[in-house]
Amino acid sequence: MRRVPQQARSRAMVERIIEAARTVLVRDGYESFTTNRVADEAAVSPGSLYQYFPDKSALVTEVMDRWSAEISDRVAASLAATGPVDVKDPGTVRAIADALLTAIESDAGLLRIVWEELPAVRHRAAQHSLENRVRELLAVYLSASGVTARDPSARAWVIVMAVENVAVRWVLDQPGISREALLDELSAMAGGFGAS
Repeated sequence: MRRVPQQARSRAMVERIIEAARTVLVRDGYESFTTNRVADEAAVSPGSLYQYFPDKSALVTEVMDRWSAEISDRVAASLAATGPVDVKDPGTVRAIADALLTAIESDAGLLRIVWEELPAVRHRAAQHSLENRVRELLAVYLSASGVTARDPSARAWVIVMAVENVAVRWVLDQPGISREALLDELSAMAGGFGAS
C-alpha cells in the first residue's frame, strides 16, 4: 500500500518522483526503467522513494493513471467546448478527432511506451477508463442531438474506437499524412454515422 504524504514538503517530493518516473520511462523505455534511475532523476534517495512507492510497478501505475486522466480531461474539455454534437455535421467528428489528436500528441513519447512497450495488462485499465469516459460523453451528446435511429451508445463506441486507433497510429507512425488531411479523412469516414 502506498503511503500518502501529509506535509507540503513530502507532497512536493512525491510530485517530483512522479515527474521523474515519467521522464525516465519516456527517455529509457519500460525495460530499462528502474526505481534507482527514478530516484537519481528526482534527486532523492532510494529509501525516500520507497516510502511512497514500493516498487517499479507502483510508479508505472501512478504515471499511467495520471496520463490517462490528463488525456481524458483534455478530450472532455474539448468535447464540452464544441457545443451540441450533430453527427450529420462533419465538423463535429472533426472536432472530436482534433480533440483526441491534440490530447495524445501532447506526450507522444509516453504514448509510444504505453502502446508499444508496456505489457498490455499494465495499461488496459487506464485505456478502457479513458475510452469509457469519452464514449459516455459522446453518447450523451449524440442523444441530446436527437440521434434516435440507431443506438447512440453503439455509435459512440464505434466513433471513439475508430478515431482513437487511427489517431494513435498517426501519432506513432508519422505516415506523411498532414494533420488536416487526416482530419478530413476521419470526417469523411464518419459521415455515414449521420445516416439512419
